[in-house]
Amino acid sequence: MLWLASRSPRRLELLQRLAIPFQVLDLEVPEVRGAGEPAHDYVHRVASDKAQAGLAAVRATDPQAQVLGADTEVVLDERVFGKPADAGDAAAMLRALSGREHEVITVVALAQAGQRLRYETARSLVRFAALDEATIAAYVATGEPMGKAGAYAIQGRAECFVQHLAGSYSGVMGLPLYHTARLLNPTGAP
Repeated sequence: MLWLASRSPRRLELLQRLAIPFQVLDLEVPEVRGAGEPAHDYVHRVASDKAQAGLAAVRATDPQAQVLGADTEVVLDERVFGKPADAGDAAAMLRALSGREHEVITVVALAQAGQRLRYETARSLVRFAALDEATIAAYVATGEPMGKAGAYAIQGRAECFVQHLAGSYSGVMGLPLYHTARLLNPTGAP
């Protein structure tokens, strides 16, 4: 059985597009960046922690379990923009991203009993248009930025902020489908 170790409704929706049966694990995995930890290492570690925690949770009842863990972070100037703490934090993130290009890193980890963890990484570059204070305030007031890395949902109202995207749209949403499919089926056979 395939398990998705994620509370994200976006990841659930995206994984359903691969038409692979799976179940969802609701786990609490800390997402705290270590002092001096490079952004990519942090995203990689959190995705690994989620996959390993998920495997530990189901191993006794499903010895053949495969567990997907994923983490997505927005990175600007080596600063990691996680989920905003409140509306003020969301507005501050959007101000920082306004008129600039940032990187979105999504790492997907696959844990299976008796096997090494396997990974896929999607790196995308996103350029935002310049956002004025009224636009930022109106977007934050929708509530959409809450619970989203970088305080925006590319699949939502913030899509109109994106001037340019180079990389994986689904990766920016939280689960890069090409990379996930390749991880689940490395031979590429249907």
